[in-house]
Amino acid sequence: MKKTLGFLLAAGVFGSVLGGCSYGGIATVGDKVVITRNDLFLFGALRKVYVCKVADRGLTDCAADGETP
Repeated sequence: MKKTLGFLLAAGVFGSVLGGCSYGGIATVGDKVVITRNDLFLFGALRKVYVCKVADRGLTDCAADGETP
């Protein structure tokens, strides 16, 4: 019984560290939009930031972090 409880507790801690929760955010600056996506997999290893221009047909000229739009 103690081994099973220990295993379940360890699996819960391990799963929360690897899975975590994810969130996103959007902010407008003039005619551009900054879109952030943060997945807390391994403490934010998959973090992405995009900068896009707003046009009548939607978002255009999107660039990932480190690139110029």
